[in-house]
Amino acid sequence: MDRKYKALLAADMDFTLLSPGKDIPEGNKEAIRALKDSSVAFTIATGRSSFLVGKFAEDLGIDVPIMTSNGASLFDARSRRQFDSMDFEESKIRELLRFLMIRSADATLYSDEGIFFTPGSTRRSFVNSYNEGLEPEKKSPMIDIDMDFLEKEKLPNFNKILLISADEELTGFLSADPELEVISSAPNLFDVMRKGATKGNALLSLADYLGIPRDNTFAIGDSDNDISMIESARYGIAMGNATEGVKAAASYITANYDSLGFAKAVYEYVIPLVGSLS
Repeated sequence: MDRKYKALLAADMDFTLLSPGKDIPEGNKEAIRALKDSSVAFTIATGRSSFLVGKFAEDLGIDVPIMTSNGASLFDARSRRQFDSMDFEESKIRELLRFLMIRSADATLYSDEGIFFTPGSTRRSFVNSYNEGLEPEKKSPMIDIDMDFLEKEKLPNFNKILLISADEELTGFLSADPELEVISSAPNLFDVMRKGATKGNALLSLADYLGIPRDNTFAIGDSDNDISMIESARYGIAMGNATEGVKAAASYITANYDSLGFAKAVYEYVIPLVGSLS
């Protein structure tokens, strides 16, 4: 890396750093600059695809890998390449895709080739909004698929399936599969990854990669998919708007996301603690 960092802070995006579909508030950007001045490596830890974080990473000047696809992928925003990804086995993704499309599930799939939408997916508008105004090479590729897609001899590598408004029967069936990691990432959103793909595991892997002691790790978030990293980090932070599970796992609770709770945590908790770390 270009510089030596003393600690690492991983932050969820939606309802932590920003409102979905909005820009990061200036107050949170200032806090991120203050982190760097305090020798803290800052990264995003998100359920989003790597194709949906690039403009934010560029705006924030993030120079360490980003945790995307709910921890299934470590992404270098500067080179726009994944350097580590826990992809589904091809036989498994074929099985899952067939099952989901037969049920007409609202599913979106994340790959290093782009974002793939099953018939009737409602996630297209979110990706279109992200792409708006971007240079062509920075836009997220959008690919529609149907049952004919399964006839391809070789499928792309996929590391996450996003389900929207899935019923309890469907999420229960997937959660019972020992090969899968299924977690809620926001109201009516469910992330499906390979077993072991979590933000917590990605946080520890990133700390090791950067040469940062695991005792010098911080994590902040609001949803149940953030619990693993808040538990894995030495210092876990819950947003004021976080679920009860996140708050129970955290050692510090800050203000709501729309009251600059991220910045409050940085100034009142993270930076003072970093000053005492070895």
